[in-house]
Amino acid sequence: MRLISKLSTLVLLGLSSVSGLSHALDFRSVGAAPVVMYDAPSVRGIKLYVAPAGMPVEIILTSGTWCRVRDMNGDLSWIEAKDLISRRTLIVKVASARIRAAADESATMIFSADKHVLLEMAEPAIGSWVKVKHRDGQTGFVRTSEVWGL
Repeated sequence: MRLISKLSTLVLLGLSSVSGLSHALDFRSVGAAPVVMYDAPSVRGIKLYVAPAGMPVEIILTSGTWCRVRDMNGDLSWIEAKDLISRRTLIVKVASARIRAAADESATMIFSADKHVLLEMAEPAIGSWVKVKHRDGQTGFVRTSEVWGL
């Protein structure tokens, strides 16, 4: 009985450390030019789709000069590491995200961004808000639940 208790404790500790990894996500963005996403870490792999410039991706695994990534839809593919940049972009995942003057629901709305619009992450997220910049130069705060790439 004591052995079962110790094993249960070890399993719970292991699960809690694995769940901790989910908070250490590594996001990057596709560089200045669109790139082909592959099903394997090779240009001889099957071409899955073309990712647009600036598209955010979550790095799952790095293998040599290739990265296994997840996109906003949860699809997995491979991309050459040289085609990724560290500048962070976010993609709107709701029909219309409201970008506000401050990190507060009652703050003045500066602009709205439709689904799939790319926004540059101007500052790291603070709580449930993140400061973003639109390509036209406007900046403001959007709820983290309305964008993907954090």
